[in-house]
Amino acid sequence: MSVTLDIRLKRANKVYRDGEVVAGVILLVCKEALQHHGIALTMEGLVNLQLSSKSVGVFEAFYNSVKPIPLVSSVVEVAKAGKIPAGKTEIPFEFPLSGKGNKVLYETYHGVFVNIQYTLRCDMKRPLLAKDLSRSCEFIVHSQPQKEKVVPAPVHFTITPATLQNARERSLLPKFLVKGRLDATSCDIGRPLTGELVVENSEVPVKSIELQLVRVETCGCAEGYARDTTEIQNIQIAEGDVCHGLAVPIHMVFPRLFTCPTLETTNFKVEFEVNVVLVLQDDLLITENFPLKLSRV
Repeated sequence: MSVTLDIRLKRANKVYRDGEVVAGVILLVCKEALQHHGIALTMEGLVNLQLSSKSVGVFEAFYNSVKPIPLVSSVVEVAKAGKIPAGKTEIPFEFPLSGKGNKVLYETYHGVFVNIQYTLRCDMKRPLLAKDLSRSCEFIVHSQPQKEKVVPAPVHFTITPATLQNARERSLLPKFLVKGRLDATSCDIGRPLTGELVVENSEVPVKSIELQLVRVETCGCAEGYARDTTEIQNIQIAEGDVCHGLAVPIHMVFPRLFTCPTLETTNFKVEFEVNVVLVLQDDLLITENFPLKLSRV
């Protein structure tokens, strides 16, 4: 027998905040009347932590103690055992969204070593010889707006061979001077990162100028901490040997789900940085790093 089970949320964007009600319908479509042994709906919010392969041997004790951190857990029976009539059936549901105990509902975030996810799962138990049905649906949680207003403070920077931190032989580097400005490093996650960059002079041609957004994820406990940096996105803002003295605009939107307000807890941290990358002739990479503090305003 062909049966379709689906979860439809009332909000098209699926975005909710702590204290709101997650509402929708369970949609069942079947050609004939359907016998079942009960329909249950589960709301779950978890923080999943994992270590990178390079840290496994170093923190073996920690590696075995990494367990998901529950944020939300709630189960409700939406229909007792019985029959679903042929055709289309909608069963409405409502869930109050609140943390388990005193748990804070962190914002939805899909990272590499830290993953914060909220799901609804519908389970329908079927009679013997009929396969049970299950359907999951992710919804997105946004943290409450920050009460304190973020005052943008422009950050001016100058990049020359003398300012580079990890350059081994500065005397062998070609001479160049790049000046620029980031309008803010304490950013509202809903607004783009903006600024400008000017190549004042360079002995060798510039091949490309790029903005690289990276996440810095830290997982830890008493046994130690593992800190890993991975790239989220790389945006090219200029290609080829740009005109000297010409302002190149910096504009980068923070991607949904892959960024969240900067988080610091006892078990994990999620931080963000942006790299301004200059690619010179012969693929010489010049990188300037700026820590970012993201918040939801």
